[in-house]
Amino acid sequence: MSTIATFEKADPATGEVIGQYQNFSRDEVFACVDAAQLASARWQEFGFTARKKTLLKWASFITKNQKEIAQLVAAECGKPIGDASLEVSIAIDHIAWAAKHAEQIMRKQDRPAGLLMFNMKAQVQRSPLGVVGVIGPWNYPIFTPMGSIAYALAAGNTVVFKPSEYTPGVGKWLADSFAQIAPFENILTTVTGLPETGKALTESAVNKISFTGSTRTAKKVAASCAERMIPVVLECGGKDPVIVDKDADLKLAAEYALWSAMANAGQSCIGAERVYVVESVAEQFIEIITKMAKKIEVGKDYGPATMPSQLKVIQSHLDDAKSMGAKFLVGGADSVKGAFVEPVIMVDVPESSTAMTQETFGPTLAINKVVNTDEAIRLSNASSYGLAAAVFSKRNGERIASKLACGMVSINSVFLFAAVPSVPFGGYKDSGYGRIHGAEGLLEYTYARTVVKTRFKIPLKFTSFGRTKLSEKILTTLIKRLYGRGK
Repeated sequence: MSTIATFEKADPATGEVIGQYQNFSRDEVFACVDAAQLASARWQEFGFTARKKTLLKWASFITKNQKEIAQLVAAECGKPIGDASLEVSIAIDHIAWAAKHAEQIMRKQDRPAGLLMFNMKAQVQRSPLGVVGVIGPWNYPIFTPMGSIAYALAAGNTVVFKPSEYTPGVGKWLADSFAQIAPFENILTTVTGLPETGKALTESAVNKISFTGSTRTAKKVAASCAERMIPVVLECGGKDPVIVDKDADLKLAAEYALWSAMANAGQSCIGAERVYVVESVAEQFIEIITKMAKKIEVGKDYGPATMPSQLKVIQSHLDDAKSMGAKFLVGGADSVKGAFVEPVIMVDVPESSTAMTQETFGPTLAINKVVNTDEAIRLSNASSYGLAAAVFSKRNGERIASKLACGMVSINSVFLFAAVPSVPFGGYKDSGYGRIHGAEGLLEYTYARTVVKTRFKIPLKFTSFGRTKLSEKILTTLIKRLYGRGK
């Protein structure tokens, strides 16, 4: 009798072991994917209505057990229970939206055939891919992967989910909860494990991978999938800017920018890391946000770093900023204390500092003054990342937003695009490609099939060895009349 390999999950605050989970081997991952492949045809044939009912039952089950899963999220991440509950609520809303809108978004579309092919009927059909492998993150272990899981399931795919090794219990709970309402097995499977388990999933017989994590790991995932021509969705990190215009509500901008930067211990890919504030209102804004930051209670308002290795990154960024002349208004280079990081507010941080160029993923915020919003836009776009941004302005918000090279922008708010199921979520440049959420998120887990059909016969033949000179002349004449005048 073989022994099942396991790994331990530790409390991020204390380091004490709070759970033990199966470390799925390569062969075990492959077996799960093969089982999901067999189930995928049945799940597809189940149809939109039956899938919708199943997913809404799942949403209801999670809702009824929201306290249980929220407590698990809080325990594994170290985040406050209120933040965990909010995360679960938004995830439930995404399940319901995907379930209710999949049929409409994936319905067959008739397309115009054009004058040249006037006798043809043209149609585009959408079909599920088969099995989608989802590799989830640890910072939002239910909300983020649900943007792939729910949408892939609603589109008719089965899913094999590999949660982060820092939040394995949440991943297992999701599959176990789905099993409570599932019409048959292997629709949603969770494979827990260390990084090798995730690597195995990228090398298995999946039809697509949806990955959330660092840009460095995303490149490895994409390379692995490219070996077998498997498409990927990559949702990576960010160095998200906040732009504060001269006409902004400064108190609101400070309150929201601070929460965006510090909530979840700064462990949010869409969290604020840089602020560019127009110099005419900079001193006032800095005074307001500094006072607010000094009231934050570490351990109450946010928890420890979930992934211990991130503490070294945070420390290195603070050290670099200090060595390059940044001024610390709240906290300092000594703010990393054990598993916790105290709030840090820096000003006058050189743009070449790693604190401005690389993702910190901690409760730190760098604030720099700019002459005007044009300079703020230029500096925001200079980053290699392009995930999200926030703009605070009473009159110029939409104009500024339209010039930012990123996937998502909040105007006079932060984060809220993530809670709107109908809009896509994703980035640009080093922040990845592909989208989750919305119609775009559903279509990510399908492929398009074009079908053309002859509606009636015409005496002209273009795709035949029996094509006549008259047919060629008519075609050439028609093209000249349609496009020869350049209109």
